[in-house]
Amino acid sequence: MDKHVLSLLQLFVSVVCGGIHNSVLRCNETLMLEFLPSCGKEFEDKMKTVDQNHWCNLTKFIMHYDTFSNCTEVSARRVNCFWPNTLAEGFITGIHKQFFLNCTSDTVTWEDPPDEILTTLILIPVFLTAAMISLVVWCSKRGDIFG
Repeated sequence: MDKHVLSLLQLFVSVVCGGIHNSVLRCNETLMLEFLPSCGKEFEDKMKTVDQNHWCNLTKFIMHYDTFSNCTEVSARRVNCFWPNTLAEGFITGIHKQFFLNCTSDTVTWEDPPDEILTTLILIPVFLTAAMISLVVWCSKRGDIFG
């Protein structure tokens, strides 16, 4: 039976049989902290296949990161914990520090958009303003529209 169907069936039975018991929906943080390192180990093994020079290029490892993220979510939900929670976020932050610590750039390089885009971004408001002024003048000269 699908695990989601089984979970829904358990929830339905617990509601019908006298309410939801806290023991059914209590988050087991200790067990979650036992599951999370296996997600980290799997991610670490997959990141070893990626050249370290490409660790800051998301397109090179996005599939591995997606698998890691899903693993942490499944681990949290398997022990009835919300995801993300503070423990899972702390674990994920540790993984980020291990692999992506040097990926931040100290300086932000700003550059102008191409001339075609810049011209368009300047002219659109100018033309809209002229059109609105023309519309107001035209409507104010026609007394039959508003009064």
